[in-house]
Amino acid sequence: MVAAGPAEFRAVVLSLRDGSQVTLRAIREDDRQMLQAALRALSSESRYSRFMSAVRELSPAMLDRATRPDAHREFQLVAVAGSGSDEAIVAGTRYCPSADTNTCEFAIAVVDAWQGRGLAAQLLAALMQAARERGFEHMEGYILASNPRMLKLARRLGFVEVDSPEGPSVRLVRCDLTRVP
Repeated sequence: MVAAGPAEFRAVVLSLRDGSQVTLRAIREDDRQMLQAALRALSSESRYSRFMSAVRELSPAMLDRATRPDAHREFQLVAVAGSGSDEAIVAGTRYCPSADTNTCEFAIAVVDAWQGRGLAAQLLAALMQAARERGFEHMEGYILASNPRMLKLARRLGFVEVDSPEGPSVRLVRCDLTRVP
């Protein structure tokens, strides 16, 4: 597998369905406050969908891990809206390798006010491409069965639903990255 650090990801501007734009870039160490603010901007339902627990704030250790991913193992992208003092993280996605080194697990979160604009699809597609370029052959994720929008998005991007070891309330989705464009 070819390891690539976040610095190798070139920032891109994404245009969303409603005409708004965000910059997609690798997370940086100085994103700690914006990342915490993004978590606070999520509804309790969205936080639960992302973390599958009642997370209100990221601990210092979680912030460290999120803003300083291990370049040989993890990769995290953020979508940033605004500029200067108005800049804010409005979404983020990441992967980390599973026990099988050819497989990585993804996670994604979009601030509620930015949902429904096509941002999650573009984020996940970019993450899938980055994982493929870094030598991963498969990607998987755990999605709450009560999150039909995310399950539908995963299917649209080539993931298949399988039974989860977590039980019926959590679905496991898997994608063969070697077969998806």
